[in-house]
Amino acid sequence: MKQLMILALACFYLSTVSGQSAEFKVYPNGLIYSEKAMNKLGHVVDSLNLKFKTCDFDQVFYAQQQTIGHLVTLKKGHLKAAKKDLEENISFEDFCAKYPQATIEKNVLLLKRKYTTYYNATVAEVVHFDLEYGYGFDVHLKNTAQYDQDFKGQWLFQYHEGESIRGFFFPEAFQAAPLPQTYALMVGYTDCLIDTTVTKFKTSLEEGWVNLPEDWSSFSQKKKGRLLDKMRSTRVVGYCSHDHRPREHAFHIALLAAETYHWSIFLKAHLDIMNDYFPRQSDGSYAWGARKTYLKELEALNIDVSRLLLGICLRVENPAQNHYFGSIGRVGRALAEIQDKAALETAILSAITDTELDLLNRLLFYFLFKNYNHHLEDEARQQANNTKLAQAVATLPADFRRQLSEE
Repeated sequence: MKQLMILALACFYLSTVSGQSAEFKVYPNGLIYSEKAMNKLGHVVDSLNLKFKTCDFDQVFYAQQQTIGHLVTLKKGHLKAAKKDLEENISFEDFCAKYPQATIEKNVLLLKRKYTTYYNATVAEVVHFDLEYGYGFDVHLKNTAQYDQDFKGQWLFQYHEGESIRGFFFPEAFQAAPLPQTYALMVGYTDCLIDTTVTKFKTSLEEGWVNLPEDWSSFSQKKKGRLLDKMRSTRVVGYCSHDHRPREHAFHIALLAAETYHWSIFLKAHLDIMNDYFPRQSDGSYAWGARKTYLKELEALNIDVSRLLLGICLRVENPAQNHYFGSIGRVGRALAEIQDKAALETAILSAITDTELDLLNRLLFYFLFKNYNHHLEDEARQQANNTKLAQAVATLPADFRRQLSEE
């Protein structure tokens, strides 16, 4: 109880403080990084843009493994008998006939995912891409070796004794189609610009906080480097929605990285701020609006912002180690500030209508456009974009077109 009271008081104090000032200091150049730092970073970006022109683009990127399947839910009736039938791989048609009380969602998008937890455990699962809620019901695979199975004609389910059965039936095998070159180049640009051999944090982390001294800018390069290393060895966890310390910590890393010419660390830290990728004990939507995305800092660096941010929104099965994936909601909000909106809108709408692109990425770009359009201040542009988006949705498969048109 005492810990909860301390946590509540801390959150109240932090919310009061955060409401009294801007999130970060703004320099005379109108940016959150000084002119000196931006000049240093600009030279690095110029060289990286030249490097991108000579990068080897023979690598093929594959879409995340996906298939169209059926989601079934049975909450009453003969659950044990149904469980036995599923274990014996009853046909989908026979299951529907035998258990008419089951709820059936046909032709939904199912994905395979594999990831490493905070405790370094590898998890493999099949998940339903829910058009209303995003990633929905999932089934963890018993072992990671199952990840390589195609599951065609099989069931995968969860059984809760006396309560319910819920699972997937796979009429077709999972597939990972190669990305068309247009989108492969986007992914390639992100990996060229964001050095995937470097991470923002070091391997061994301690939770805590590292102060940035007021006179840090007068430090020697060596001393700035030591301070940066210390910050990269520290993990800051937010108490609650209004705890700005995780974002401030990333900002301090970005500042020091800019001053010490560590471009990759800078960009990862800045993108984490943009995507709001920080651990918090709780996080309510009421606090999200105060957290800015700082797109103009990237545009001021002569980055191809559209290509970079669309590239981190694409989902691929074979990313480079430490490849940076963006948040669809946060990137959409950031892109609402982009200067060349017409070119951006054309690129996203083209992806949605591109039948050569896999369905998952087409749907992700649909939601990206929705988020982007929602945060535009130009109401006339919003209305025109709604019409364009409806036309793009008309090119999607019928089941998905119908669901999205009903929103």
